[in-house]
Amino acid sequence: MTQAMKQDVYELLKAYEGQPAATAGTGKDLVNEPMIRHWCEAMGDTNPAYAGPDAVAPPTMLQAWTMGGLSGHHTGRSGAYDELLTLLDDAGYRSVVATDCEQEYLRPLRPGDAITFDAVIESVSERKTTKLGTGHFVTTRMDVRAGGELAGTHRFRILKYAPAAAKPKERPRRPRPVINRDNAGFWEGVQAHKLLVQRCADCATARFPWLPGCSACGSQEWDTFEAGGSGTVFSYVVMHHPPFPAFDPPYAVGLIELAEGVRMISNVVGVPYDKVRIGMPVRLEFLRVDEELELPVFRAQDCGEG
Repeated sequence: MTQAMKQDVYELLKAYEGQPAATAGTGKDLVNEPMIRHWCEAMGDTNPAYAGPDAVAPPTMLQAWTMGGLSGHHTGRSGAYDELLTLLDDAGYRSVVATDCEQEYLRPLRPGDAITFDAVIESVSERKTTKLGTGHFVTTRMDVRAGGELAGTHRFRILKYAPAAAKPKERPRRPRPVINRDNAGFWEGVQAHKLLVQRCADCATARFPWLPGCSACGSQEWDTFEAGGSGTVFSYVVMHHPPFPAFDPPYAVGLIELAEGVRMISNVVGVPYDKVRIGMPVRLEFLRVDEELELPVFRAQDCGEG
């Protein structure tokens, strides 16, 4: 659509400002206690002003008394609002979203009040570009009366728009590991394609995951050694739910017992998830999951049923 065509459409839309959207509409029900009670229960509002012989309706129910329900209103509706929406549809603005409403309360509504209302197309905005797409904001103002007396106004705004072109979806990246001063050495080893295991400098107990102190003797002195990479599946689970971005369930997550006697959790690859078995021999390899991240995983060495 050229700029001139866009301007022509806008001029046609502006012509609807001030035209009625509803005239002499009538509420289908009198203001009544059951509807007030249902509203308060739904909202969790226990204000005593909304119950008892002197009850008033919650002010925020203002629009509720004007709604036509599933069957709609058979009288009072103006054709101008439908014409405006059709014009927007024909111009390519076929999607719609409610954006906001504003209400002004002038007098309380009480059970027994008969509700009437009029609505007007108050404004149509210039062409606007939003994250959803490009279109026009349409604002209607409804004047709500009780017994002929103005009780409040309700402004309702929608955006009629043409959805923005969807951007190509990039595959989500795997979550980054949490690296701190206690485990930084392990991840440095992974970058060098080494699986480093901590070893207590006093009692020589190997430990994994990395910890600041030895669980056997309490010593805080330690060194590391490189694991050979062979191990077996000590236990495993198959992940189905919940699905996470960058993961494709179902997949097997194993508790791997390394030949060095420590255990670590990682993915079991190279075999269908339903073929993983306890005791299955596995071998360490490093899997690059994106341009920044490599992870140690374990490839099954035996695909038999066992």
